[in-house]
Amino acid sequence: MKNQLSFQKVGEGNPLILLHGFTGDASTMMPLGLSLSEKNTIYSIDLPGHGETGVLEDTSLYGFEETIDLLRAFVIDAGLNQIDLLGYSMGGRIALGFTIRYPELVRKLVLISSSAGLTTKSEREVRRRADSDLAHQILEEGIEVFVDNWMQQPLFASQQRLDPSIIEKQRQQRLKNSPEGLVASLQGVGTGSQPSLWNHLESITAETLLVVGADDSKFRRLAMKMASGIQKSVISVIDDAGHATHLENLSETTEVVRSFLGSSE
Repeated sequence: MKNQLSFQKVGEGNPLILLHGFTGDASTMMPLGLSLSEKNTIYSIDLPGHGETGVLEDTSLYGFEETIDLLRAFVIDAGLNQIDLLGYSMGGRIALGFTIRYPELVRKLVLISSSAGLTTKSEREVRRRADSDLAHQILEEGIEVFVDNWMQQPLFASQQRLDPSIIEKQRQQRLKNSPEGLVASLQGVGTGSQPSLWNHLESITAETLLVVGADDSKFRRLAMKMASGIQKSVISVIDDAGHATHLENLSETTEVVRSFLGSSE
């Protein structure tokens, strides 16, 4: 156990940090990372409770602000003055919070299927209770039952058109995560525990790309709402993709991200 973030590194060029979604790990973002590694040094992070980072010794570090500070410590320890930052789903929420808190460290921000959290206290409380039930399921019924149920969510329905071997690879990756780590992550940075960031979007000065799948209507609406608050933002809708655009349509996702990172005002 430790209190530092593990990562995978590849490529050469401008530093680009990748943050995965809940139940993922650094490896799930590496296909996209490899596609972008020609002009970027990729750092794909295992977030707390996931992958090689695993279970932290200090359980207080699973919180939303604490996770952001762990990421800042990683950036400083790596000697990076300024980064490009890309986050997917849960990783996108963390990336957004990081950019708001440490704007001087972020050159460009990419958010794939992300949100700024829940708006009201009552919404967050309802979600916290749901997350608590989910945490109970993980510990009581085991990670295999949880993962199988997780992957059957309507949010991931569009992934059923992928090759079955890809879906099974995702399943096996998720099963490698620590149940205790997933529970701590869910309780620390779950949408119910995260503070609302909606009122802070106007403070973002980094150029921002909001990536959403054409088949993900919920997050397309959220992207439009976020774009109205972020000064220098643009939305890219990825065809033939739902929530995980980098998994379902890697080539188009790579193209729009590469173009965005390479452009300048």
